[in-house]
Amino acid sequence: MREIDEFSQNGNCTFNGCGVIIVESISPLAIADELAAPTVEDLVARARALVPLLKERAAEDEKNGLVNPDTVRRMKEAGLFRVFQARRWDGYELGQRAFAEVQMTLAEGDMSVAWIFGVISLHSLHICLMEDQAAQDVWGEDSSVLIASPYMPGGIAKPVPGGYEISGRWAYSSGCDHCEWTFLGGIVDGTDGQDLRSFLLPRADAKIVGGWDVPGLQATGSQDIVVEKAFVPEHRTHKFIDGYNCQNPGRFVNPGAIYRSPFMLVFMRGITNSQIGALQAMVDLFKEYAREKVFVGTRTGRDPDAHYAVAMATAGIAEMKNTLFANLQTMAEYAERNEPLPMEMRHLFRLQSAAVADRCVRLAEDMMTIAGGGGVYEKTSIPRIYRNMRCGRQHAAAQFRMYARTFGDLLMGGAPVDLML
Repeated sequence: MREIDEFSQNGNCTFNGCGVIIVESISPLAIADELAAPTVEDLVARARALVPLLKERAAEDEKNGLVNPDTVRRMKEAGLFRVFQARRWDGYELGQRAFAEVQMTLAEGDMSVAWIFGVISLHSLHICLMEDQAAQDVWGEDSSVLIASPYMPGGIAKPVPGGYEISGRWAYSSGCDHCEWTFLGGIVDGTDGQDLRSFLLPRADAKIVGGWDVPGLQATGSQDIVVEKAFVPEHRTHKFIDGYNCQNPGRFVNPGAIYRSPFMLVFMRGITNSQIGALQAMVDLFKEYAREKVFVGTRTGRDPDAHYAVAMATAGIAEMKNTLFANLQTMAEYAERNEPLPMEMRHLFRLQSAAVADRCVRLAEDMMTIAGGGGVYEKTSIPRIYRNMRCGRQHAAAQFRMYARTFGDLLMGGAPVDLML
């Protein structure tokens, strides 16, 4: 349970004349969660229970260019977005393993849902790295409020008394229609690009505009965001260099180990985890499809090439998960000891994360090819999954060749400085 003085600071309790604490504005769900926070297995089971519904709604969501709001509501009620959220804000602080397991499970239903779960959940971690007043601004009255992004520096922030005036246009704001706040990347004017920060704004200060006309992940609704001269107080900004050095202001009030890992390295996995779950969905669909499909007189289920494709995809999923969990365990151990993750490990882990997207697409492509002409019908769901995976591979976090070059530079004696680590 939160301490009494925390309840008082958050405006959630009063004292009557007899000295009895009267708790206000705390839902029964929040109290229950504090008394018995769910385990990793609990959250994964809740995500698994949603998978049939996600499959049922996937085609319609794709057509609408938006994940059904009722789906997001169900995810909120299941507590999925609280996986990284601090306990003092009704969260679970379960960390990266729980996050990855839930995201991959959701992707078996619909990669678009898993995608927005990934980026939105990561923002609940990010705000816990900032000065505590930022979290007070967002969650002071409702700890279920969600935050969108993006982080790429699409704006210029002009220093003004008490904070910054920011303007710009940002692309790829996944799930923004479901969020009341947004993180936006920007550069502080007059710093020659050296002061890169994220700026936290209420949705009222940011205009959502169209622009998400793409061949995959349509349901993520990753629209453009336009801001004109919005004021952002100093406490609602976060320096990328602080995340890089793990010297975030929020460490003084949120001491949990999950807040001591390099944020952008955690963020990278939030982009590629969903590829693994989508590939598993492709394997499951392909096996079902191949049992009945006959191509040029041969049942696809008896085709040695089909056997090869399914076996390689299944082995690939196991290998990628093993690497993922091993990396997360190493990061957790360093964080528990309050030691910085060595730079060589950061580069290695980022490269391994980024390579997941391309590897998953290539493994899926083998099954797509063997599915033949029948595999192009939308009724099979195979084309949609494949489109989503290919589109997800375009994200900056999946550019493994670029990260391999940077890592190689380090291995060969260079000293690359990269704040996206």
